[in-house]
Amino acid sequence: MSEPIRVLIVDDILETRENLRKLLQFERGIEVVGEAETGAEALRRAASLKPDVVIMDINLPDANGLDVTEELRKRDPTMQVVILSVQEGREYMRRAMKAGAYDYLVKPPPIDELLAAVRGAGQTAHEERARQRETGTFAAARGGEANLGRLIAVYSPRGGTGSTFLAANLGLALKSPDTTVVIADAKLQFGDVALVLNVQPRYTFADLAGAESLDPDLISDVLLPFPRGDVHVLAAPLRPEEAEEISAQTVGEVLQHLKALADYVVVDTASHLGEVTLAVFDAADLVVVPMGQDLPSIRNARVAIETLMGAGIPKEKWVLVLNRAVKRSSITPDRVRNYFKISSVLVIPEDPRVVVSINKGEPLVLAHRNSPASKGVLQLARTVRERLLQMQD
Repeated sequence: MSEPIRVLIVDDILETRENLRKLLQFERGIEVVGEAETGAEALRRAASLKPDVVIMDINLPDANGLDVTEELRKRDPTMQVVILSVQEGREYMRRAMKAGAYDYLVKPPPIDELLAAVRGAGQTAHEERARQRETGTFAAARGGEANLGRLIAVYSPRGGTGSTFLAANLGLALKSPDTTVVIADAKLQFGDVALVLNVQPRYTFADLAGAESLDPDLISDVLLPFPRGDVHVLAAPLRPEEAEEISAQTVGEVLQHLKALADYVVVDTASHLGEVTLAVFDAADLVVVPMGQDLPSIRNARVAIETLMGAGIPKEKWVLVLNRAVKRSSITPDRVRNYFKISSVLVIPEDPRVVVSINKGEPLVLAHRNSPASKGVLQLARTVRERLLQMQD
């Protein structure tokens, strides 16, 4: 039986505390361990009770709930805080996120939203405490050593070539016991990295748009932990219109911060060669280009590469991948190599398990490591590491 989610309720109104307790106390797997009506009392009770989740009113008689949240998170980064407030709007949510809150709900929260937030926060607290016991925190995973800070963009000028599958699985394939990985979704309008990895977005790229300052702490708070290993995800906005608020400058700044936080940053990019995609290329150490086994896909890749080389992105940055390849095609890897006038093209075979893994939200390199496509992705990861080492030398 899994351990219960321990909850501390902080609100200066007795009736509110009682209502929250009544909503939670009969829910399976949730245990209300205490209450507090001031910020000072919340800090004392959290220190003694060690809850997994704190439900925090934003307006307390002696303190701002956001300041209390920030202090709680400094004392115990694994403790998760769900903010309750009568104020709506993205700016209030952004301030809560900057303070380290797990979620922000408007009073009175619908019961299903409250329960989802508490269960999600509780699961995160349990996972982060287990991870801290086993491998240490995200920021300290390398024992204080500098991160490699290498960024790999996955880009295809044509949709349907499997770039999102490749970005998600490549990020996991690059993970090793002594490395940290971030998988970022720069397909800002219709990104699916979180879906492919079966990660539920609490915060997304949109929560960084318009921030007064982008700093590592704020960006770390937006990252979503992937359940296995020290891998984090920066999800695309949930709605296409939110992408309009995100500038190329913001994307570039975020990626530079991610390179300082992680050893490998893998970024899924949109096909459109707009300012955001160019900002990703500017930050990239390598660009992986998946192609379909058809002439339009290969021709578009060549035109895009020639265009970008003319814009100053050197040939050494490109890694070409023939994805979903079948042996019976007349477009062989040798023909593709000759067409691009390069020495090698990586091949990832057609594999029926790919679609199944995407639909289940089970990354192929974890669920079926010995499948043909997984072996292709793992070979790609080895090639990426080797190319990055060569560039370093």
